Amino acid sequence: MLHKTRGIVFKYFKYRDTSIIVKIFTEAFGLQTYVVNGVRSKTSRGKIALYQPLTLLDMVVYYKDSAEINRISEVKCRSPFQSISTNIKKTAIAMFLAEVLYKTVKEEGEVAELFDFIFHSIEILDHVPEGFENFHLQFLLKLARYLGFGVESSEIFYDSFPEEDVEPVKQLLMNPYEQRIKISNTMRRILLDHIIKFYQTHIDTLKEVKSVKVLQEVL
Repeated sequence: MLHKTRGIVFKYFKYRDTSIIVKIFTEAFGLQTYVVNGVRSKTSRGKIALYQPLTLLDMVVYYKDSAEINRISEVKCRSPFQSISTNIKKTAIAMFLAEVLYKTVKEEGEVAELFDFIFHSIEILDHVPEGFENFHLQFLLKLARYLGFGVESSEIFYDSFPEEDVEPVKQLLMNPYEQRIKISNTMRRILLDHIIKFYQTHIDTLKEVKSVKVLQEVL
């Protein structure tokens, strides 16, 4: 049976000579696995671009509850990126977020709030013109609530830190993405390390996050 749904690409893997297996977080069914045939062939005319991490999609899909892998009937990019694919800092942030999402979001079924949060966060990252260097920190702090282990206060990270270092975390928790928060590169790295460790205590599948190195090089 065919269904319409929005989707967010998390990751794809090469499959056979010209196909891929792609993990897409869908609004209708949560995290799903699809096989897409021929998308890597010379005649596909760049269709592989639709399955780059964090691409926002409009889809018509086949869905069978018992199937481990389903198929896509129709797909188009819902909101083409304006800057994520061209701004090296945003690209690094997107790579990092995609890796974390792939390793942490396993939900199927009713996921409306979680889906909307991720979808709109990606749109904000793409459109915010400046002051987005802390975006990944805010995203992870906000995402934790939707995953069931939300951060309510900065003390969970900074019981042993000077009081002046706690204030940036409070701001990251409370403020919207668009509000600029002044944090040094050193503090940004310390915060990220603590947040990742916090996630790792709650999610067994989040071990090494390889894209952190690239993120630290460009921010």
